Amino acid sequence: MNGWLWAATVLLAVGFGPVVWGVATGPVGRRVVAQNFGTSAVCLVMLLLAQGYQRPSYTDLSLVLAVLGPVGTLVYARLLADDLSSTGPHTDALTAAAALATTAVVTAVCTAAGPGRAMVKLLATGALLVAGNVIASRAVSGGYRGAEVSHG
Repeated sequence: MNGWLWAATVLLAVGFGPVVWGVATGPVGRRVVAQNFGTSAVCLVMLLLAQGYQRPSYTDLSLVLAVLGPVGTLVYARLLADDLSSTGPHTDALTAAAALATTAVVTAVCTAAGPGRAMVKLLATGALLVAGNVIASRAVSGGYRGAEVSHG
């Protein structure tokens, strides 16, 4: 077992316990926030496993998850808008934690991968993951509630 696999194991153990607890208990707002954070954790674990097992296909799965995960959270935020409180759940700490973890993992994996196509894919995955997490967290916490939607 190499260091990449150890890091994936630690991230999965530390990150996924609170996610399961958050998704299984509490109000709807906390469940949606936990689901969003879980997507980020699984995406980062897939990047570490891709490096640990030398399987580029895991990076592709991580890229797809970085795109679809926040979209799922936005769908939940839209469908459960009435159930989410007017102030919304507090997402700042988890969003910052996800952004810091993403930056650390992507930087480490990019350093190991070296320049090339793999690095571009890793940087795109990291950027999509951070941007998607920020946008989805903002939507869940009520940041876009006052926005008008045109039906034209």
